[in-house]
Amino acid sequence: MTRVEIFNRDGRINGFAVSGHSGYAEEGSDVVCAAVSSAVKFAECTINDVLGNHANTKVMEDEPRITLTLPAVCDDEDAVQAVLTGFMLTMCSLRDDYPDYIEVMEV
Repeated sequence: MTRVEIFNRDGRINGFAVSGHSGYAEEGSDVVCAAVSSAVKFAECTINDVLGNHANTKVMEDEPRITLTLPAVCDDEDAVQAVLTGFMLTMCSLRDDYPDYIEVMEV
């Protein structure tokens, strides 16, 4: 199962962590893992490359786990929060469509 943790502090999404494999299908043809991976990459690229922030991204391949953590202050906070809210809603939609393969929680 894929586990998505949304880091929320005082109403501000500070980042997220995604771990595990969904187990929906064989590696290489798992649409749930592909959708999650695409959303993670989209959020990271938009926050760092498009908006010019310096979110810390840590990939741990042995678990597998990827964590994205925002700096204390972002250049365009409203846009960053919109991206992370969109990421969270995407993960919740996937959870609703594939409840046996993905869980989402705010921590």
